[in-house]
Amino acid sequence: MDELKRRILTEGQGLAGGILKVDSFLNHQLDPELTVSIGRELHKAFQEQGVETASKIVTAEVSGIAPALATGLFYKVPVVFARKKLPITMSGKTYSTKIISPTKKDLSDLIISSQYLNQSDKVILIDDFLSTGKTLQSLINLVREAGATLLGVGCVIEKVFEGGRERLKDLDIPVISLARITAINAGKIELGA
Repeated sequence: MDELKRRILTEGQGLAGGILKVDSFLNHQLDPELTVSIGRELHKAFQEQGVETASKIVTAEVSGIAPALATGLFYKVPVVFARKKLPITMSGKTYSTKIISPTKKDLSDLIISSQYLNQSDKVILIDDFLSTGKTLQSLINLVREAGATLLGVGCVIEKVFEGGRERLKDLDIPVISLARITAINAGKIELGA
């Protein structure tokens, strides 16, 4: 996706520890047109991989919500985001797992109500980044706990050098990323094919 790659190179910042800061269009401030284009491209890429229908798009709170919503728009299905804290409004059975935030370095929960994810669902996971794959693995665990079927994983940006795709290789489903970062060296961002 050329526009996404251009924005990464012109507005993204490579920080220490391999962190990619893309706050100006993805993780803090959103560009609505770019976000819709991301959803369209993820939908198209999944269609090309044979994932023509889904019943739910699932993501993690917070930064995955925008690209998940845009993808759900094109699939015309609900988007469910795993909450990091159990709200008082969530009653009944829940699925939960623990994760460590890659940018905040804190331990938090991911929680989904069984009301919105169950064994009849066919799920596509969408997130902003594929880095180590640990957040996505936690979401996969929630999908499995619910008995739902996982159809694919889509990410806006993949940091290839962190090996997350390797963590997901045994899933036998499409793993799609729209932009691949091969390295972040001395603040320089290197894009792959």
